[in-house]
Amino acid sequence: MSSIAPTAGTSSLLDFLAKERTIAGPGFNRWLVPPAALAIHLCIGMAYGFSVFWLPLSKAVGVSAPLACPAGTSFFAELFVSNCDWKISTLGWMYTLFFVFLGSSAAIWGGWLERAGPRKAGLVSMACWCGGMLLSALGIHLHQFWLMLLGSGVIGGIGLGLGYISPVSTLIKWFPDRRGMATGMAIMGFGGGAMIGSPLAQLLMTKYATASSIGVAETFVTMALIYAVFMTAGALGYRVPAAGWKPAGWTPPATNTANAMISSKHVHLHNAHKTPQFWLIWAVLCLNVTAGIGVIGMASPMLQEVFGGQLIGIEAAIGSLDASQAAQIAAIAAGFTGLLSLFNIAGRFFWASMSDKLGRKITYAIFFLLGTALYASVPSAGHAGSVALFVGALCIILSMYGGGFATVPAYLADMFGTQFVGAIHGRLLTAWSIAGIFGPVIVNYLREYQLAQGVAKAQVYDTTMLILAGLLVVGFACNLLIRPVEPKWQMNEAELAEAKRLAHEIAPAGAPISSVQTANGFSVMVLLAWLAVGIPLAWGVSQTVAKAAILFK
Repeated sequence: MSSIAPTAGTSSLLDFLAKERTIAGPGFNRWLVPPAALAIHLCIGMAYGFSVFWLPLSKAVGVSAPLACPAGTSFFAELFVSNCDWKISTLGWMYTLFFVFLGSSAAIWGGWLERAGPRKAGLVSMACWCGGMLLSALGIHLHQFWLMLLGSGVIGGIGLGLGYISPVSTLIKWFPDRRGMATGMAIMGFGGGAMIGSPLAQLLMTKYATASSIGVAETFVTMALIYAVFMTAGALGYRVPAAGWKPAGWTPPATNTANAMISSKHVHLHNAHKTPQFWLIWAVLCLNVTAGIGVIGMASPMLQEVFGGQLIGIEAAIGSLDASQAAQIAAIAAGFTGLLSLFNIAGRFFWASMSDKLGRKITYAIFFLLGTALYASVPSAGHAGSVALFVGALCIILSMYGGGFATVPAYLADMFGTQFVGAIHGRLLTAWSIAGIFGPVIVNYLREYQLAQGVAKAQVYDTTMLILAGLLVVGFACNLLIRPVEPKWQMNEAELAEAKRLAHEIAPAGAPISSVQTANGFSVMVLLAWLAVGIPLAWGVSQTVAKAAILFK
C-alpha cells in the first residue's frame, strides 16, 4: 500500500510556516517586530475585559431581566440548562479558566514553540482564541454554558498561553541591548487589550441588541473576525534574527564582573526547573501577582465600601445611599477601575524599561519594598478619608503589578540565557495560574468572613491589605536570595550548537551570518505597522481616560 504524499498546497503552507522561513533577511528592521507582537497581545488581552459580558449574559433568556433558575439548581445543571439564566458567579468560571489554561498551555507547549517559531505559534493562537469565541457564540445562541467554557475557557485559554509567550524569545533576541523595554512593549499590549475590547464590546452589544436578544452572540462573532485579522497580520509579521546576530555597535556584557547577574551562557529547558533560581523567580512572580490580582478583582467594590458617600460629598455608608446616589458612586468606581488599568499598562512599559538601567533584581526589590509600604498605608488612607492617597497608592501598586509581568521575561533571559527563554517563561507562568486562584480567594473570602463577624464594610479590607503586604515581604526575601546560575547547569558549545540546529536557527539560504544586515531606523513600513496598533490603543486609552475623569470632578 503506497503512502499518501502531502499535496503541493499543503507542502507549500507548511514550508511557509516553518521557522527557518521566518529568519530575517537583509534590510529587515527590528522595530517591525514589537507591533507584530502588540497586534496579538492587544487581541488576547480582552481576556481581562470579559466581565463586560457578565451582566448581559446573566439575562440572556429573560432579556429585560434575569430569569432565575429553580432553587437548588447546581453548577453542573447550569452547564446544560437552556430555559433559565446563568448566575454571574457561574459566568466567572470562564475568567478562572482563562488563566489556568494560559499558564498550563504555555508550560506544556513552550518547548514546541521554540522549535516551531513565533509565526506558527501566533497562527495557532489566533485559531484557538478566535475559534473559541465562535464556539462561545454558538453556546450563547443555544444557551449551553458548557460550550462557552470549552470554547473561550479551554480552547481560548490555550490560545492565550501560546499568544502570550509567542513573541518573548523573539523580542529578547532582537533587543539584547534593551530586553526589558522590548518585552515591556509587547506585554503592555496584553494589559491594554481590555481597554480596546471592553468599549468595543459595549458598542457592538448596543448595536446588536433587540427586544428578543441581548446581542452578545453577534458581538462574539464580530470580535472574533476582527481579532482574526489583527492576529494573523501579527503572526505573519514575526521574524527571527539569524543565529549570532547582534545590533550594530552593541557588545554583549561580560560575565563575572559588574554584570554578573546577566549571563552569556544558556541553560537547557530540561534543566532550568532544576535550579533554585527558577523556583525563586517563580515565587517572586507568584507573590507579586497574588497581591495585585486580588486588588484588581475587588477594586470597584473596595472604593465604594471604604468611602461610601464621601465620594460625592455625603457622610454616609454605602448601604444607606439611595438609588441615584449609589449610581453616582458606581460611576466613580468604574472610573477608578479604568485608572487602575492605565497604570497597569503604563507600568508594564515603564518598569520593564527601567529594569534595563537598574537591573532586574533591584527593580523587583523596589516592587516589594515600595509595595509593602503602600499596602500597609492603604487602611490609614481609608480611615483618614483621603481618596487621593488611597487611589494614588493603589495606582502605583497596579503599575508594579503590570511591571512584574513585563520584567520577568528579561529576568529569565539574564539568568538562563536566550536560547530557551520563551519555553522557560511558559513554565514560569504556572505561577500566574496559582496566583489567579489564591489572590481573589484571599480578598473575597476574608471579606466575607469579616462581614460575618460584624466588621463594618469600611474596615473589612484593613486586614487584607496587611496580609498582602506580608506576601510582598516574603517576595522580597525570595528575590534577595537569587544569585547567578551555577556553571554546571549551563550548556557547552556542542550542546548549544545542537539546540540551535533543532530550533532551525540558520541564516537564510545558508548565507554567512556576517552578511545578514538589518535596518534600525525609520521607514514608512515601520510607521504603518505602529499606526496599525497605535490607533486602536489610543482609542482605548481615550475611552478609559474619559471614564477615569469622573474621579476628578
